[in-house]
Amino acid sequence: MTNPSANDPDRLDPEPEDQLVVILTGLSGAGKTAAAKLFEDLGYSVVDNLPGELLPELAELVSDDRERFARVAIVLDVRAGDVPVAFAAVRGALEGRGIEPQVVFLEARDEVLIRRFSETRHRHPLAGDRGIGDSIALERALLDSVREEADVIVDTSELSLRDLRERIIAGLADVAGSEGIAIQLISFGYKFGIPLEADLVFDVRFIQNPYYQPDLRALSGLTEPVRAFVLGEPPAQWFLAFARDFLEFAAPAYFAEGKARLTIGIGCTGGYHRSIVITEELAGWLREQPFGPVSVFHRELERE
Repeated sequence: MTNPSANDPDRLDPEPEDQLVVILTGLSGAGKTAAAKLFEDLGYSVVDNLPGELLPELAELVSDDRERFARVAIVLDVRAGDVPVAFAAVRGALEGRGIEPQVVFLEARDEVLIRRFSETRHRHPLAGDRGIGDSIALERALLDSVREEADVIVDTSELSLRDLRERIIAGLADVAGSEGIAIQLISFGYKFGIPLEADLVFDVRFIQNPYYQPDLRALSGLTEPVRAFVLGEPPAQWFLAFARDFLEFAAPAYFAEGKARLTIGIGCTGGYHRSIVITEELAGWLREQPFGPVSVFHRELERE
């Protein structure tokens, strides 16, 4: 179950006096081309592969004609040259003109990026004499400071195009409409990898696994029988009490330090039973707290 607002593009409609400017960045091969097409479908003017030296001029153009450029997505990556410098220049130019851009950072696991480059036969932009693995490592290092500034970070390793669209829309809507810290919960299966965008990760594999109950194996954590089984385990209740106490302290502390978004991963073995139940329970509690918007993504749900 995801936040219903995640499927509502109208959540991104600007008020007449507002602009929506997105800086779309991230690792090569992580899905920026697909995301740029997504923004085009949402009515954004997409600017891609502009030399870094021209980005401040673009910011001036966007700010001078706010009606024409009510929605703009600027794709920024290593092709622009010194990315941290280019990023700081365009963000500073926009903010200096009263426009607060929202930064979306896309990434994926190394083995996924390597496979994507192998399948498409595209060269990594930093390849040179390096192998793909070394190029990816270098790019991660170059973009690390930009990633730290991102409002929305999405690990695209296991996402379909529909999931990618949903995650970006939900993330931007949460950040844009938040007066507190936006919290995203991701349930996942450890055997498919930890979500890279998670700020906090909780492992709930200590709870008895419904998979080994024949009448529960085919049911997801969204069903009542699985929910009752998981929550009937004392360790589940102990963990939920701990998580609530921790987040009651940590969420305001993160917000006080300037963090606008907190992503929490909750994992079990396959991501289909225990992690979903615990995620839903924690999300229900979080929505009753005065923190900010809460969204949920069950990464492995469709896989099963």
